[in-house]
Amino acid sequence: MKRDKGDSYIFMRRNVNGILLLDKPIGVTSNEVLQLVKKLFLANKAGHTGSLDPIATGMLPICFGEATKFSQFLLESDKRYVVTGKLGEITASADSEGPIIEKREIKNVNIQSIEMVLPKFRGKILQLPPMYSALKHKGQPLYKLARQGIEVERTPREVTIHMLQLLDLSDDLVKLEMHCSKGTYVRTVVADIGEILGCGAHVIELRRLAVGPYQATQMVTLEKLQELAAKSDYKSLDQFLLPIESMLVGMPDLTLNPDMLYYMHQGHALVIPHTPDSGWVKMKSKDGKFLGVGEVMSDGKVNPRRMCKF
Repeated sequence: MKRDKGDSYIFMRRNVNGILLLDKPIGVTSNEVLQLVKKLFLANKAGHTGSLDPIATGMLPICFGEATKFSQFLLESDKRYVVTGKLGEITASADSEGPIIEKREIKNVNIQSIEMVLPKFRGKILQLPPMYSALKHKGQPLYKLARQGIEVERTPREVTIHMLQLLDLSDDLVKLEMHCSKGTYVRTVVADIGEILGCGAHVIELRRLAVGPYQATQMVTLEKLQELAAKSDYKSLDQFLLPIESMLVGMPDLTLNPDMLYYMHQGHALVIPHTPDSGWVKMKSKDGKFLGVGEVMSDGKVNPRRMCKF
């Protein structure tokens, strides 16, 4: 453990490894809640995988220690959301964080008309990233330009919406469930649906239910973590951590002997028995301990890409 000075107290930092599925509360940024959770665990190193806007709640995977080396696999994973949009109002940011820039009358909008629109957004679609986003233009985040009233040209991006269904329509509120690929802007989908309906729409509630292989039932609340941290019950806190390899579902396993592991840590590509023809592989010791991931090259050798140092 290392002794470190916090903002108002001194705490002991420790090496923590694994993945926490935090149920992010509303009203805080992903980075703010990350820093708080990092302190609750007294962790040396932590990072989140895929930020949620302040108005959003739900699954925010936090990688601790060695797990941060593998966060790209969660960043590239599909996501699942439940979103509520308010019809008849268009905001600058396509959610309730931004000012209302236009109000429209809601005409002929019903379950049937919405169901007719949804197929346009299923499958592969081109989506124009919103100005209120963290994407950069000449090194400047787009949201900073948007706040200055500056709009720049953006290139549409291909995303995939695997599932989009209507859950409820009540007065001017429409509730949808969506399963989508990485990089999909849910608020843009809601705003675009509103445009086709003719009344406009913006997001007022957004909840992420799943990331990659992880499901909503695996989430833990910030309140629960704070309760255990107040008791210095770090053993119970650590029980919420999932193993690193849990994010690598579907990746084939390879077993390394001690000699192979030594050379892998030196960065050498090796021929390993039972290697698939291509793709990523999950490497383990003979006793089943997770060691890292490698990539199968064109010559059949496995190149170490991310190796754990426990």
